[in-house]
Amino acid sequence: MTLLQHELTDFKVQAFQNNEFREVTKADVLGHWSVFFFYPADFTFVCPTELEDLAAKYEDFKKIGCEIYSVSTDTHFVHKAWHDANEKIAKIQYPMLADPTALLARDLDTYNEADGMAERGDFIVNPEGKVVAYEVISSNVGRNADELLRRVQASQFVYEHGDQVCPAKWQPGEDTIEPSLDLVGLL
Repeated sequence: MTLLQHELTDFKVQAFQNNEFREVTKADVLGHWSVFFFYPADFTFVCPTELEDLAAKYEDFKKIGCEIYSVSTDTHFVHKAWHDANEKIAKIQYPMLADPTALLARDLDTYNEADGMAERGDFIVNPEGKVVAYEVISSNVGRNADELLRRVQASQFVYEHGDQVCPAKWQPGEDTIEPSLDLVGLL
């Protein structure tokens, strides 16, 4: 079963951001682009490298109207402790969502029942709260924030220009394709 066009379930979770705890709900996600960036656990190995990479690109995501939500099944208290203890995590300005009941992880089918943690998954969510792109990979392989940003930009472009598609490696400003019968077999 695909999660494309899956609408996020109603949710209410705690978040750690800018040295404060706050609540994040589905209503907070609606009206803008979002990335839900699931990772297995705080105080691990690959996770801090990914989250630091994402932190370095956070302003680029904000410039295109996209909020980043990192998500693990840890509590918001653990997020704060990790933030205070790790220089890579201390760079994070985006909300770190706490999903200890795995509500979000189950909704987006990243929850690993055997170990009680989320798999590595990123989900691009449009302003209506629907998944338009996602990737779930093995927990021992890190992801690339540059490619995730490119996929958000491409998703935004086709959202605005429904008659066009973005080819491989497309970057903003480059040519797109307007599918037509005349192009079949020529590309």
